Amino acid sequence: MLVLSVVLLHAEEVRTDVLLNDGWSIRPISNPTPGLKGTAVTLPHTWNANYIKGTEYNRETMVYTRMLSVSSEMVRNNRLFLRFEGVNSVADVFVNRRTVGLHKGGYTAFCIEITDFVHEGDNDLEVWVGNAFRTDVLPISGDFNVYGGIHRPVHLLVTAKDCISPLYYGSAGVFIRQDNVTKERAELTVETKLSLRSGSRNLRLKTVMQDAQGRVVAEAENTIDGESVKQTFAIGKPILWNGRKNPYLYTVITELKDGEKVIDRQTEYTGLRYYSVDKDRGFFLNGEHYELRGFNRHEDVDGKGSALLLEDHELDMQMICETGATMIRLSHYPQSKIFYQLADRQGMVLWSEIPLIGPGGYDFTGYVRNVEENARQVALEMVYQNYNHPSVCFWGLFNEILVNDGRFREWDNPVDFVRSLNTLVKKADPSRLTTFATCVPHTYYLGCSDLMAWNKYFRKPGNEQKVRQFYAEARKTAGGQPLGISEYGDAGSVKIHYDPRYDRVRDHAENYQLMTHEGYWKAVKEEPWLWCKCIWQFCDMQTSIRHEGDRDGVNDKGMVTYDRKTRKDIYYFYKAQWNPEPMVYITGRRFVNRRQPVTDVKAYTNLPSATLYVNGQKIGKAKTDELGRLMWKDIQLSEGENRIMVKAGKLSDECVWNYGQQE
Repeated sequence: MLVLSVVLLHAEEVRTDVLLNDGWSIRPISNPTPGLKGTAVTLPHTWNANYIKGTEYNRETMVYTRMLSVSSEMVRNNRLFLRFEGVNSVADVFVNRRTVGLHKGGYTAFCIEITDFVHEGDNDLEVWVGNAFRTDVLPISGDFNVYGGIHRPVHLLVTAKDCISPLYYGSAGVFIRQDNVTKERAELTVETKLSLRSGSRNLRLKTVMQDAQGRVVAEAENTIDGESVKQTFAIGKPILWNGRKNPYLYTVITELKDGEKVIDRQTEYTGLRYYSVDKDRGFFLNGEHYELRGFNRHEDVDGKGSALLLEDHELDMQMICETGATMIRLSHYPQSKIFYQLADRQGMVLWSEIPLIGPGGYDFTGYVRNVEENARQVALEMVYQNYNHPSVCFWGLFNEILVNDGRFREWDNPVDFVRSLNTLVKKADPSRLTTFATCVPHTYYLGCSDLMAWNKYFRKPGNEQKVRQFYAEARKTAGGQPLGISEYGDAGSVKIHYDPRYDRVRDHAENYQLMTHEGYWKAVKEEPWLWCKCIWQFCDMQTSIRHEGDRDGVNDKGMVTYDRKTRKDIYYFYKAQWNPEPMVYITGRRFVNRRQPVTDVKAYTNLPSATLYVNGQKIGKAKTDELGRLMWKDIQLSEGENRIMVKAGKLSDECVWNYGQQE
């Protein structure tokens, strides 16, 4: 299991961060009964984690309440803030029945000052949380469920009168800009946003950069003449953050001082790197070609919805890393801070996007003019809250926003707004590249971003040739912009199987999912000009509009089941492609009960060859093909139980198939 460790750099803490995840209760706002006692809950929490029926799910407003205990030390010459890491989708916050703030958007953090609303002792904290559909709050469409609730942690921050501001778009208030990074030298600017209330004229700001061993590599100290301070740094011969090869991190400690006394401190981590994308040669990290291959990931776990704990994020990252993936697209919204931190430490390149997302199966649109203000707000929150993460290389502007191309129709035309959104994001962070994912001709969006990518699904049979033809044509009309693959895949249930020797194709069969992926990957694996290759998707996830496969309300295109308990066969296909650590895996292992006495045996490995044994008898050796496949044709099964074993070097894998019993 991956561990997200936090290094304690200082024994004394100058700001207090109290986690407020316990002691909450929840009740429907639709029940106005005086004195109604709510149901006790612990954060993170969502009220609609479980699918009900049909295409509807709980989109309503709930009231979260708890007591906020404030000590005399907290209120004495200090300031108090509430920081919410994520409330889905609209939060009205009240302290002692007074309005203290409103936030729209469920996937970015926000912070509210409550200094003037609290008193020593017990205070009433109440949050009205709504996930009802609104045209002024993202997302207004999409093939995933909008989980309602305080689905990420909540903090009480206590600072001095003067502090590093927690109010600037819900960010840390410290922004590490990489002005010019090479293997020889790194030039940086650290900008710190302050919130000053004391009137002191003795304030200074000190920033220290440390390497991974805690040695100081650069520092600066400045007097303060405003609420934004920029400090420049230069580091000779920096150790670069080099993706999965070496995810090296520096520590940046920023201290606000009144005279010689430190009154506030923020600690951030960053990795120094430079990268680019070429339309003909793909992605380059630190001057060297670096293949970006990986998965789309939703924050969604069976029984929990989006209310994930640290161990949930760690497990997802662990399983993704095991495949040998190098990138993750965070679909279709900014995700928990924990996951960005894990990506930094594991060297995983991220594509982070806002939930400006098209229908995905719905009969509506993902964009109307009324949502523009919220889209701009969420875009800036995403950028500033994740500014320092070296893992983030791409800001995503939208997913599948439709235009009237003959197949689809738009409501309001989105192109001008997307252009303005790109300008906004590039101004906030000129160091990163912008991109989008489309399912309509990209020619409508030329010039709307630095990069582009396609969500394009081609299934077997014959998908290999179709994929090659499509991307060859798309490349010709890309207007010089680099082109990537943001989504491809197919459905696969671990409970649905068929034998292609005898049976017609079964949609959602685990082995049919394999054939689609094998053909698609064969078509694109050797094309370096595709700047990214992202599979839909890492894990199965919940979506109320789906009525297919073995379970209503679930999109089963994942490599792993919704509960994370089973890695599907397709997971091992990509592991054989990407991870050099020796492995061997027999496919079709869950197709236990066979109806025919003769079958084929297929396995995946990254070794040159392997040998098949059936019931202890050696059948023969097979050579591995260019996709890591091993195939033995026309294998005779005995009546009853058959033990299938494949040996590759010192490794082996085995399973049991029964012949003569119905599945």
